[in-house]
Amino acid sequence: MSEYQPIESYAPIGDGRTVALIGRDGRIDWLPLPGLAARPIFSRLLDPQTGGCLELCPAEDFESSRRYLDGTNVLETTFRTSSGSVRVTDAMVSGIAGRLPWAQLSRRVECDEGQVAMRWTVQPGTSWGTASPWVEHTDGHQVLRCADVTLAVVGEDHGPTDPVHDAPGGPVLHGAFVAREGGQHALALVATEAEPVHLPDPALISDGIDRTVANWQDWSRVFSYDGPWADQVQRSALALKLLIYSPTGAIAAAATSSLPESPAGEKNWDYRFAWVRDLAYTAHALTRFGLREETHAALSWMLRTIREGGDRMHVMYTLDGGPVPQPRQFDVPGWHGIGPVVHGNPAQDQLQLGAYGDLFAICRTYVEAGNLLDLKTGRLLAKIADTVADLWRRPDSGIWELPQLRHYTCSKMSCWKALEDAVSLSEAGAIPGHGARWQTERDRIRDWIEKHCWSDELGSYVAYADGTDLDASVLLHAPTGFDRGERMSRTIDAVTAALGSNGLLYRYSGMQHEEKTFVACAFWRAQALACVGRHQEAVDQIDRLVAAANDVGIYAEMIDPDDGSAWGNTPQALSHLGLINAVLTIAELVPDEILGTR
Repeated sequence: MSEYQPIESYAPIGDGRTVALIGRDGRIDWLPLPGLAARPIFSRLLDPQTGGCLELCPAEDFESSRRYLDGTNVLETTFRTSSGSVRVTDAMVSGIAGRLPWAQLSRRVECDEGQVAMRWTVQPGTSWGTASPWVEHTDGHQVLRCADVTLAVVGEDHGPTDPVHDAPGGPVLHGAFVAREGGQHALALVATEAEPVHLPDPALISDGIDRTVANWQDWSRVFSYDGPWADQVQRSALALKLLIYSPTGAIAAAATSSLPESPAGEKNWDYRFAWVRDLAYTAHALTRFGLREETHAALSWMLRTIREGGDRMHVMYTLDGGPVPQPRQFDVPGWHGIGPVVHGNPAQDQLQLGAYGDLFAICRTYVEAGNLLDLKTGRLLAKIADTVADLWRRPDSGIWELPQLRHYTCSKMSCWKALEDAVSLSEAGAIPGHGARWQTERDRIRDWIEKHCWSDELGSYVAYADGTDLDASVLLHAPTGFDRGERMSRTIDAVTAALGSNGLLYRYSGMQHEEKTFVACAFWRAQALACVGRHQEAVDQIDRLVAAANDVGIYAEMIDPDDGSAWGNTPQALSHLGLINAVLTIAELVPDEILGTR
């Protein structure tokens, strides 16, 4: 098997606590345990020698195809060999009452034709060189330990072999069996951290997979959306659900760390944290679906985290609500040797004024959906609105977390949106405070933007005040209502001409030489086109973009516009949010005769 697999070859599964990435060959190369933000015990994706993986595939040459079972995050891979055909169903298992208190990855093999010799391995890694796994024999069970994490493998007709053999990263459990037509085999990996381990009954592994399928399908039935591109919208919503950390309600920006944005490396970030921005976009999308529980949990977590964190609102938080650590680099090679591999994120302490607009957007969406804010939240928002009224004149790092402090146009527009929403909430009686002052400052911001952030020469809003660079994030402020007229329409054209490539967009001027195109930006363009009345162009753009997902509808952070390969962390929340919000906006604004039968 190949040392590295393409990023687009991976399909995620998860349980609300962690996410596994499965390649087309059935190999799981990424699985942090027991939680998503942990240093991963299985991370062959970034460390092919000592990262660890789980394998389950035919012992002979094969071809494979795969799909998610309808309405689920349960993956089914079909392997075809010269001797027969088998289906492998993979699930991060849920319990009768919801998420299990331990992590359990279950794999079921069913033979549809002939017979197929199968093999499997469970090889824990070194957690990026910070731990050395070992094996213990306890009461007839082979137990793997890596620091405080305990792993056990149980199965039904899975053919374990003995002895355990050793690899550069540590011990390897392995086995083999022959799947015959009509037969079924099962394998499960269970994991806990600093607590006892429950060993599931091997005879019930298959039942757990079926229960998980039913649980996902029950969740999917909540969708009220049956408009254009319904299958793609549902898959993106299911991908977002994988990134919702159910113990707290936080939403991770992505499931991975350190996947590079270009062959040059350097921009290798850890995205397993909760950005205020991503949470706002997710809450907005889920509210439009009518998904009440996730929206309430995310908003409540965010407000509680901000209150507990003191006066200053941060750009991002850990999934448990704490401060994000500064990056720590690890001595492992990275995907295709493109380093560095890091845990943490350096943007934690930046000033990003856009986060204020994102927070108010969540709260306004929540209230307009028929919900109520509590007194503490109302007072907090009033205080934050006053902060925005004071701070909007300051330079910041912008939405792209840049080291250069500037008066970024998108940030100023976000401050306008924050005060616009604060005024609306005040007029609705949802928050106390100085509504007249917020209205005055809101209007000042608009006047300032029109004076400093529009270029007659370029026919576009620019990336930052009095500059000449362009920035795709400005397109976000067509749907916010800042501008749905001629200037925004002209900005779409200018941004497309300067930053576009094969229907995709780079983030801002100069990035063509540093990274690949940013998936979300292309969806923002489609949404902006719909908002300015260019409906057919918006529909055509979505048609192109849905074809750019991988074979099971998953988007990473970036796409190479020349060969369509995926780059950056995956699955990426902003990419899937871009699809959902663009499609929902188009469904609201575009006439049926243009949408046709999509």
